[in-house]
Amino acid sequence: MQHKQRHSEIHTSEGHTGWLRASVLGANDGIISTASLIMGVASANGSHSGILIAGTSALVAGALSMAAGEYVSVSSQADSEKADIEREKQELLDDHHGELKELAGIYMKRGLDHSLALQVAEQLMSHDALQAHTRDELGILDTSKARPIQAALASAAAFAIGSALPILMVLIVPDPFLMTGVSISSIVFLALLGLIGAKLGKANPVKAAIRVILWGIIALAVTTAIGKAFGVNS
Repeated sequence: MQHKQRHSEIHTSEGHTGWLRASVLGANDGIISTASLIMGVASANGSHSGILIAGTSALVAGALSMAAGEYVSVSSQADSEKADIEREKQELLDDHHGELKELAGIYMKRGLDHSLALQVAEQLMSHDALQAHTRDELGILDTSKARPIQAALASAAAFAIGSALPILMVLIVPDPFLMTGVSISSIVFLALLGLIGAKLGKANPVKAAIRVILWGIIALAVTTAIGKAFGVNS
């Protein structure tokens, strides 16, 4: 009795891992910037309410800044993609045969012989000429098209989630242990995000964790030193 052998492949979609890695980086930024600000204010003998206000302000300002920056950046990309597509539409109207040869040439560079490449190009262009050129000439896929609003919301949410972690520690850790609690928990959170980012990017998890921990420690140490240098004595 013959059994059918199922062939399963696990593929990592670049479109999905791209925004996942971006989310991890956004959360990373949220943790480092907010925890650093909290440490600076706390080391300057700031009150508990002042520390909480500073952390919350960092969350809101950082999330809005991330959203605005991402929206502007991705909007520029979307405008460029739109301009390229409009230009391709016009080229298809002006020189359809030339565009056919151009598409066939792309397939020949990928390994098809001339006759097969021409046949594939003809069939794809008869189905949807603009889509064929958008995908294979311009490299613009539906799954990778620039989406400014989605990118802005994702960046803001990732930053806010990361930023909320040190703020949560301010709420639950007693004042005498606040700086220790925020610093240790932030390093732990950063290490976890470093491991997640490394897994998504198929990188060395230990190296990734060490890098993010190192920079987190530097940021926390610098802002703590600044707070102590410019703080007021109670």
